[in-house]
Amino acid sequence: MSTELWIIAAVVAAFALWFWHHQRMLARRARMMQEAIRNRDLTFRLPTRHLFSGERALQEALNQLGEHVREQVNLGEVESWEKLTRVLTHEIMNATAPIASISQMMLTSPTVKGSDLEEGVKAIHNTVTHLNSFVDGYRKYSELQKPVPQMVNLAAVISEVERLYPDVEWHNELQDEIMIKTDPNLLRQILINLIKNAIEAGATKLGMECRQSQEGRVMLYSSNNGEPIPADARSSIFIPFFTTKRKGNGIGLSLSRRLLTIQGGMMSLLDDPRPGFYTTFLMEFPR
Repeated sequence: MSTELWIIAAVVAAFALWFWHHQRMLARRARMMQEAIRNRDLTFRLPTRHLFSGERALQEALNQLGEHVREQVNLGEVESWEKLTRVLTHEIMNATAPIASISQMMLTSPTVKGSDLEEGVKAIHNTVTHLNSFVDGYRKYSELQKPVPQMVNLAAVISEVERLYPDVEWHNELQDEIMIKTDPNLLRQILINLIKNAIEAGATKLGMECRQSQEGRVMLYSSNNGEPIPADARSSIFIPFFTTKRKGNGIGLSLSRRLLTIQGGMMSLLDDPRPGFYTTFLMEFPR
């Protein structure tokens, strides 16, 4: 065989070997994406290196599709819980209002006042009054004004919130030039809710770390060294009224997620906290 034929054969063999490896890489990435979707992990971001322009465009579209699906899933969950809590609060108020009225009337009755029944009726009245107050407070708390987004310096807002908690040790990694489009008042409320939860869990150290994804989304990690969230409760912490604390009301985290979701953002609890902390929440802001 001539030298030219040997060269051609070597080039063809090298190309065939490269093509085989390339196809295996694409198949491996497809399996990784299928596994992530099967586990309901829509945060996957598969690399686009070593791909042709068409393959790269397809991979970027799939990465963005996962992001959009996750946004819609979060939005759907928030809307579902909103509808459910709206119905529940309405039914609770309807059921407890006559109990509060009747028990109040009984406390003024001569047959109850000073009798053995008085303490029991008082307990019923106080419990119902507290429940009504709680439900009414949640209803007013959740009926928020529509967000008014504007360009906000993320580091500046976090610095303002940090000054409210001088007794906590702060470890922040923030970039002054990162700007996000959000309602600054709602952002402060979200951060304060997370910090209050952390302090109530015994946190003495807090950390805010900001990164920017390849897709342009701003990723804010809020970490603390408070008591870790129990494994069996991690999937339920964003459900309204669910709480792991004896004196908690289960409003803060669900409301914070809602405030972020209605602005096109997302909030999640990371399985692996940032180094040096026990709990990390991830807040994602739209491009």
